[in-house]
Amino acid sequence: MLRQLIPEIASSRGRALQTPRFPHLRGLISLGERQLEGFLRWRDLLGEAERVAAEALAERQASLNFDDVINLQYTSGTTGFPKGAMLTHHNLLNNAFWIGERLSFTHRDRLCIPVPFYHCFGMVVGNLTCVARGATMVLPAPHFSPLPTLQAIAQERCTAVHGVPTMFIAELDHPQFREFDLTSLRTGVMAGAPCPIEIMKRVMAEMHCEQITIGCGMTEASPICNMTEADDPIDVRVSTVGQVMPHQEQKVIDPTTGRILPRGAQGELCYRGYHVMRGYYNNPQATRDAIDASGWLHSGDLAVMDEAGYVRITGRIKDMICRGGEKIFPREVEEFLFRHPKIAEAYVIGVPDDYYGEQVVAWIKLKDGAEVTAAQIQEFCKGQIMNYKIPRYVKFVTEFPTTVTGKVQKFRMREISAEELGVR
Repeated sequence: MLRQLIPEIASSRGRALQTPRFPHLRGLISLGERQLEGFLRWRDLLGEAERVAAEALAERQASLNFDDVINLQYTSGTTGFPKGAMLTHHNLLNNAFWIGERLSFTHRDRLCIPVPFYHCFGMVVGNLTCVARGATMVLPAPHFSPLPTLQAIAQERCTAVHGVPTMFIAELDHPQFREFDLTSLRTGVMAGAPCPIEIMKRVMAEMHCEQITIGCGMTEASPICNMTEADDPIDVRVSTVGQVMPHQEQKVIDPTTGRILPRGAQGELCYRGYHVMRGYYNNPQATRDAIDASGWLHSGDLAVMDEAGYVRITGRIKDMICRGGEKIFPREVEEFLFRHPKIAEAYVIGVPDDYYGEQVVAWIKLKDGAEVTAAQIQEFCKGQIMNYKIPRYVKFVTEFPTTVTGKVQKFRMREISAEELGVR
């Protein structure tokens, strides 16, 4: 059925979906009791099951294959326009099962899920992982807000919580944070963006989430490709994204030549296995750009793999800054800036420069009530990181351009900074 519906789903552009072939079907589901135009109520959807004969259900099941595309999962748009990744039953359910294995999830676990369901993080790492392991799902609010998340963890005695780094930062820095008993927490997944080491340490210490894990991957890979173990040593969990997930392949290559690099060398991280998407919907060129002839999905992430197979993400190929011939990886500068006692969040980008080619720009959000100047930030860096890595420009903000899932959009930051600085 999905193959029949894909063109109509794509053309609906978020409108309620009703088609001549499936007149009773609507693309939008309402969880409430009110009957909204263009929506099908959840309880009515469940009631549809009573109208389906067991023989018809068996016939439909027999016509399906676990390699059928079941989900058009759109990428988050952190680097540009979102694309529809075609994911299968096999992609998603396998990934969810092994995520639960890494978390040591059982029916006794209660997972707080503040990440959205329409994203792989909520759908697979959240909901499907609970389904695969028999764990309880706790939904704190219709959309992310730090206070309801903290309330849900405390009231429901959640043993796990998921989130992107910006969500954990918002929870840790909420003025009422100390009012909540979070001692029931054990684990969870921090993923979706590079996870600052200092934030990981705070989650483990202040949220009592001692077995918090780091997950890494991409929508096109269903999504988790690397993940730390709940019992990995602390230094491993705060400095790497863990080892490759079971039944997946991984390699680090030279982005220029495509040759596999030795352990300890920095290159592009590539994935191959059951978890790789079938391609981008209606976009064969983008598919060829992402998946090579041997079936390897190119992540665009720069990484180093150690002798034990643990991977450390060092940046994005597209984010790399080239200043006067020197290559600068924003992640390194960001990690250093996070050490400043007055900085809550920091992101580093490059903007064009006529002389050096590019200059370093730091976008900084200060902690509540904190005051600091650009000159003081630059002075903080002197003698601690190489001079050419010190931000030439510092922009203080109260928020960052993000996707709806909370991921920072560096391409928008570059556009804004270039316009403000009058460079092309």
